[in-house]
Amino acid sequence: MGNLSQTPPPVDIMDYSQLLAEKTDTILKNWIEAVRQDRKIESADTLPHSAITNHIPHLLAAMATVLSQYQNSEIGIIIKASLDHGFLRAEQGYDAAEVAREYHLLRQVIFSNIEAELLAGTTTEVVRAFRLIDAVVDEAIAQCFNSYVAQRLRELQQIQIQLTLTNQELNRLVSVNQENLYHLAHELKTPLNSIIGYSELFLRQEKWQAEIKDTLPGIEHIERVLRNGRQLLRLINDALELSRADAGKIQLRLRPTNVQSIINTVVEVMQPMADAKGLKLIVTSNFAPKQVIADSQRLQQIVTNLLSNAIRYTESGSIELHCRPVGAENWAIAITDTGIGIAPADKHRIFDPFFQAGEPKKQEFPPDSTGLGLAIVSRLVKLLQGKIELVSEIGVGSTFTVILPLEVKLLQEV
Repeated sequence: MGNLSQTPPPVDIMDYSQLLAEKTDTILKNWIEAVRQDRKIESADTLPHSAITNHIPHLLAAMATVLSQYQNSEIGIIIKASLDHGFLRAEQGYDAAEVAREYHLLRQVIFSNIEAELLAGTTTEVVRAFRLIDAVVDEAIAQCFNSYVAQRLRELQQIQIQLTLTNQELNRLVSVNQENLYHLAHELKTPLNSIIGYSELFLRQEKWQAEIKDTLPGIEHIERVLRNGRQLLRLINDALELSRADAGKIQLRLRPTNVQSIINTVVEVMQPMADAKGLKLIVTSNFAPKQVIADSQRLQQIVTNLLSNAIRYTESGSIELHCRPVGAENWAIAITDTGIGIAPADKHRIFDPFFQAGEPKKQEFPPDSTGLGLAIVSRLVKLLQGKIELVSEIGVGSTFTVILPLEVKLLQEV
């Protein structure tokens, strides 16, 4: 940024400024297409057009102004826009390499769109244009990474606080049987060791290196800590949820609930997960009840767990969600997959904590599974005064059907 402020206003760069302004829409369109096609930026696959675009139009507008008259106020726009961009990309789950790749593609697209006009200019004009465009993009990258790293560090601090606060809650799990505690301890060990190891590594780097010239390795360490920290928190939260359900400490908040809205919300969240595996997600909810009396949060939790479980254990084919009335007082939601299926001998144990159907030696959960989803579902369905049914065949798939009353009543009213 210091070098930028010392650059004298160019004499003949106005044409390039106007050219850049005229081609902004084309540059933006080509850049988005390049980002979506680049396999090194997988985080963009599930994002809508507006989320990818973010601050780039502001950056291009500021760049055009810099080329024409170079106003310091425009650098302020670039800094703010890039800081916001860094925060957003951190929240969207981008890793550092993907952020850097986006700006690399932006630089390429800008120059490719004005290449013919640059070649027609004088050497002085071309050099000035190249220097200013590079300087603006470099400044944007620097500011973006500053906010990106700051956001990641804040997330790490929040996870540390959450882990500290939930440590006492883990003591409640002593009421769970010894086998479940053994499985829980085993599942906690790997992410916890990773958190400790990478945290120590990061702290040593901070302590012994006053200035880290290449921040990417450090950022990657933070990313690993965050991923494992989030997985650990999911496992802890699921275990605590199961513990509260078994202890009868979950209080229902009954109110009029829009079933269609809940289904739409869950499907919107789960669609990227299905798309990533190439699964077709089919939803039939035309006959869903308009409104039921239930706990909307627990109902959404049931549908989310069943749908995510179906996607995790299905490698190809489709997932179908079907909602229908059952008689005059009940309604049902069924989720059918074309996954691995469940053997008849395992059906009565599928809702047990940490149980996985299949051969014992092959019982490995998917990376983001805690092994508690179906156990939590069965307890929440019972709490909502319903029942869950399972039809399954090995190698063909499974159908989980939850049947619930149109009006859940408080226990004292039953």
